[in-house]
This record gives sequence, structure tokens and C-alpha cells, in this order.
Amino acid sequence: QVQLVESGGGSVQAGGSLRLSCVASGHIYGSVCMAWFRQVTGEEREGVAHIMGSDASTYADSVKGRFFISKDNAKNTLYLQMNSLKPEDTAMYYCAAGRLWSGRACENIAVWGQGTLVTVSS
Repeated sequence: QVQLVESGGGSVQAGGSLRLSCVASGHIYGSVCMAWFRQVTGEEREGVAHIMGSDASTYADSVKGRFFISKDNAKNTLYLQMNSLKPEDTAMYYCAAGRLWSGRACENIAVWGQGTLVTVSS
């Protein structure tokens, strides 16, 4: 079973930065895209950033211009650079590998990571 393992979460003050990493333990059969999602307790999980290939990426309006998704295929690692963090960015962040690229989002998620917590204080 291929696993996705996130790291890099933590506590930061508003305006600060964090970089999340997600390492895949192997090739995910049928996967064509990857993404970062986030979830606040009691709310639905929302897509934050999606990437297909090396240069097709999309972002939620709430993070556009502040968050940047990238991946290093040689290291089997997905990244999320988060800048100018706001208290409303506080959430559990999950990486995911999907089987369908809709042109706007990575869908039909095949594997989820266990999550890493990001807390932004004002």
C-alpha cells in the first residue's frame, strides 16, 4: 500500500511562512495529479492547491498569490509553500493523489495522507 506522509506543519504568527512536504512511498497506480486539501474540525475538506504534470496548477481563491504548489519527481515529494499566513489558514492540511484532472482540480482521490496541522495566531 502506497503511503503519503506529510510534514512541515506547526504554529506560526500571522504574516509568517511554512513549507509543507508530502513524501510518497512509491508510485501510485493510475495517479495523474496531486493536491493539497485542508479541513477545519466540523467543516468540509476543501481543495487548496492542485497540480498536474510539472506546470499545470490551480489554487483556491482564498490562497491565490500566497500559496505555491510544486513537486520534485526525483524525490517523490510534493510541496506547499505558504506565505503571508492568516489565522483563517489554520487547519489540518492533507496531501492527496488523484486519478482525474478536471482542468481545475485533482479529483477521484486514490490516496490521502494522514495530515499535518497548521496553526496561525494573530
